[in-house]
Amino acid sequence: MKLTKLTLAAALAMTPLCALAEESIIVQSTTSTANSGLYDYLLPIFSDKTGITVNVVAVGTGQAIKNAANCDGDVLLVHAKPAEEKFVAEGGGTMRTDLMYNDFVIVGPASDPAGVAGSTDVEAALKTIADKGAAFTSRGDDSGTHKKEVALWNAAGIAPEGEWYRETGSGMGATLNAGIGMGAYVMTDRATWINFGNKQDYQIAVQGDEDMFNQYGVIPVNPEKCPAVKVDAAKAFSDWLVSAEGQDAIAGYKIDGQQLFFPNAPKVAN
Repeated sequence: MKLTKLTLAAALAMTPLCALAEESIIVQSTTSTANSGLYDYLLPIFSDKTGITVNVVAVGTGQAIKNAANCDGDVLLVHAKPAEEKFVAEGGGTMRTDLMYNDFVIVGPASDPAGVAGSTDVEAALKTIADKGAAFTSRGDDSGTHKKEVALWNAAGIAPEGEWYRETGSGMGATLNAGIGMGAYVMTDRATWINFGNKQDYQIAVQGDEDMFNQYGVIPVNPEKCPAVKVDAAKAFSDWLVSAEGQDAIAGYKIDGQQLFFPNAPKVAN
């Protein structure tokens, strides 16, 4: 059963078992939010409040956007702002809202073959890795992380290629496992790294550069393009994420005392 006239505020004030309670939506999402464990924490809070079931399809950002453009979802939650804005401009989404942020880091073995450990200058670190031919493993999958990595290589004036540079075409967890197996440096979002269980002797080598900022956005899929979109349930979810309650829930997700995501939805959206 779908709400067609009630406002979100009125809907959320009602008993969860009525109105939207039987609804389920699909969120096309980046893998980093899933790998971090954020959805396992957030979704029960939302579902308990509204009765809406949220099913997450976790793929690279590029694929998530393609899936949403093909009407295979109700909400898009990814981290590649230019691509997100293009998706909205082309009519795929109704609007894009900043949701939360963290940052990217480059991790590497304790032996630090390129000598970049402790660096806060990502361009200089990438130049050193390339100059020394130190192994580097990339996702190579058009994900938000891969898009950022390519932008950083470009900013450093480097086209990475050769035996030292390997692309997995896989998600973040698989790429980290591959990189660690090869003793290679890997760029990852911090949240996935914090929750990653196979660190071995790996440590964060490069961090703290403002160019490694990692912004996430949320976009309801446009029903004018995709008529089957569950408009009210999708709006309820996206509105909740950027509300004061949703933002507090995001801030409350921690592992070993470390906050993984930092909410920054515009106050006017709350």
